[in-house]
Amino acid sequence: MAEQYDVLILGSGQAGNPLSSDFVKAGRRVALVERAEVAGTCINYGCTPTKAMVASAQRAWQARHSGELGIEVGPVRVNMEQVRARKRKIVEQFRASSEKRFASGQPELVRGEARFVTAKEIVVALKAGGERRLAAQTIVINTGDSPTAPKIAGLDGVPYLDNVSLMELDAAPEHLLILGGGYEAVEFGQMFRRFGSEVTLLERGKHLLGHEDADISEALELILREDGLTIETGANAVRIEGVPGRVTVHLESGKSVSSSQLFVAVGRSPNTKELRLDAAGVKTDAKGYIQVDEELCTNVPGIYAVGDVKGGPAFTHVSYDDYRILRDNLITGKGGRKTSDRTTVYVVYMDPQLGRVGMTEAEARASGRSIKVARMPVSSIARATETGEIRGLLKAVVDVHTEQILGAAILAPEGGELMSMFELAMMGKLRYSTLQDAVFAHPAYAESLNTLWGHFEK
Repeated sequence: MAEQYDVLILGSGQAGNPLSSDFVKAGRRVALVERAEVAGTCINYGCTPTKAMVASAQRAWQARHSGELGIEVGPVRVNMEQVRARKRKIVEQFRASSEKRFASGQPELVRGEARFVTAKEIVVALKAGGERRLAAQTIVINTGDSPTAPKIAGLDGVPYLDNVSLMELDAAPEHLLILGGGYEAVEFGQMFRRFGSEVTLLERGKHLLGHEDADISEALELILREDGLTIETGANAVRIEGVPGRVTVHLESGKSVSSSQLFVAVGRSPNTKELRLDAAGVKTDAKGYIQVDEELCTNVPGIYAVGDVKGGPAFTHVSYDDYRILRDNLITGKGGRKTSDRTTVYVVYMDPQLGRVGMTEAEARASGRSIKVARMPVSSIARATETGEIRGLLKAVVDVHTEQILGAAILAPEGGELMSMFELAMMGKLRYSTLQDAVFAHPAYAESLNTLWGHFEK
């Protein structure tokens, strides 16, 4: 007989964890099943460790370039073992904080691998051995996704790194070759260049971060090349061969690139294979991502999916908003929250940061709106010149008739924070002319919200 619960949550990510606690506060009996580490990808393998290491790389870069501001220092040496130790300490601290919610036994933490046997029952293969059969009328799937291994001849026979193993290296590679041109490729590429590695990025598309407008991608690529990275676009890998210490990627063009280590960063796949969703009748798309509606309901009543496992933008803040949607729709009774209500927003933590909110120029034009585009180099910001950080580009798209901001891309120092100011303006439906006339403290980066609007394209 299955053990009866009110709610089962599969996965302890940024949606599942707080949701489990709120169900308990509402008087429900809850079990949360986790096959790996509590707190999900963000804290264990994603945002927390990568941004900790990005900070170390940025300090190394600043030390090497301090002479530009009149500060003389000796040779800079990166101790990767200490970088890794700091990263691990921060991860352990955040994970321990997350695990506190399970100390009382409610929600109950069940460590093991879950699989469906019916739409209302699962079996958990316990880490400690044996199995448990659990049942509930409400089941929330929050199992996330994992790095994808592309179908390239020879890849399965060569040693390569993913984002997890790359962060566990005790020394920077002599030459790091990266397959891919997305967020991970950009952040890790610049990071390891600053740690002392030679870095080559192979991107099969026309630009890195191909979903961005071409001018933003080109500005980003210029910065990375200035930092010493080699970037090959239109580079379609067709065969890979190698042994530990030397890997060679053969491209469709006939060119070959060799390196000491290979990092594969071409995307991710959902953690759904082991769930046996067919036993519950839950529908997925062609890639295995769970299909949900705007309220995160699957096609099976009582089963919901949140976070990366449902596809779409794979960001922690999206997962957390998924939690709030289910909280209000299933617990508080407020209701009415939908995924379609939120604005696209993210930050790529390269240096300078790329903050993105709302539509790209291409998306705005495709929508049929009458638009105009403001574009300004970071060097036009007084604060940037004073700090010696003048690389980058600010761009915003506005509606000609309403003067509403439709989207912005901020490739600039603290670009994520600046982007958030644009987001607040969009949330408040402020006209760009309101920002143009606002009084911001001098000399702050915020003054760019005054000056950007003097750079509309004609």
